[in-house]
Amino acid sequence: MRVAMFSGGRGAAGIARALLRTPGLDLALLVNGYDNGLSTGALRRYLPGMLGPSDFRKNLLLHLGRDDPRRALLEHRLPPGSTLADLHRIAGAAPEPVARDLRIFAARLAAGPGGFDLADCALGNLVFAGAYLRLGEDFNAAVRACARTFATPARLLNVTDGTNAYLVALKQDGRVLADEADIVGPQDAAAITDLFLLPAPLTGPELAGLAGLPAERVRELLSRRAVPAAPDPEALRALADSDLVVYGPGTPHSSLLPSYLTQGVAEAVAGGRSAARVFVVNVGGDHDVQGLSATDLVDRALAYLGDPGNERRLITHILSHDGPAGGPAVPRAVAERGTWAGARWIAADLEDPCRPGKHHGPRTVAALRALLGETPLARAG
Repeated sequence: MRVAMFSGGRGAAGIARALLRTPGLDLALLVNGYDNGLSTGALRRYLPGMLGPSDFRKNLLLHLGRDDPRRALLEHRLPPGSTLADLHRIAGAAPEPVARDLRIFAARLAAGPGGFDLADCALGNLVFAGAYLRLGEDFNAAVRACARTFATPARLLNVTDGTNAYLVALKQDGRVLADEADIVGPQDAAAITDLFLLPAPLTGPELAGLAGLPAERVRELLSRRAVPAAPDPEALRALADSDLVVYGPGTPHSSLLPSYLTQGVAEAVAGGRSAARVFVVNVGGDHDVQGLSATDLVDRALAYLGDPGNERRLITHILSHDGPAGGPAVPRAVAERGTWAGARWIAADLEDPCRPGKHHGPRTVAALRALLGETPLARAG
């Protein structure tokens, strides 16, 4: 069985791990690179043209046990005061090809000292940056190289062709969230209404010029600057060839909805062989979904996919947690009716009792497999 799941960094990790433990299952994880927070944002500023590697790094951990030295290497954060000498020392003790890519990044840093502070940077991001430099600044080639280096059993794919872009959001009150870090961070209760992909970050003067304008005017100005997101052909093939497409849980306005803006994604799903296309509702809450219900998020996914009425059956099932949770609320009438936007709504006990707000991987995968088994295409094939 082939499964393609839209994912972020950690929101769908439990589900992905359970899928990877399922015999005979091939998993493709579709991730975007718009992360721009903290050290990842600093790394993107240091290497203009590079998307953010952090969510890809997190997905490289899925198959690694807690005691696996590769996990420690990927997650290790350099302490304050770290120098080039420290980076070379770590590279000297690392296995190839990790050492090679760390040395390549160190050489770039040595050529322009003072341009990047190593403090609190995840070592795995620097491995990725070294691969990016080694492979001619080809982001998707770096994703493939790091997946081989860390022997991930999933097909880890950037949903886009790797062209750099910056995520910006507009809130209902007209306020602009200037980058991905603002989108996922604490914010006022006004709902996010729009997302834009821009070719360059908004400058201070540009933000000042937008401040105080009506939301409609800000939307118009940002729409003029927005750029399309071209797809990674391999991601489209994964969607078209999958038996099951999962719109996974995660931070919607950074990890998930921007991926659906990618050109060709909706067409690949609609024209593909998938017997079920399942939207998994978050169990826990996020800063970016204030004021939004579970049905609102389904509607947004369909709108960003370009099928607001779900006429192309881009979502066939919606899977939500049955029980108290801190995530987006499920309207009672929808739960009782069992449908929304032409899709079947199913509630089940999906929360991990050991990790409140997170999906229990095996239970969620069991629910997904049950849905797939109900479909005529799955029974026939």
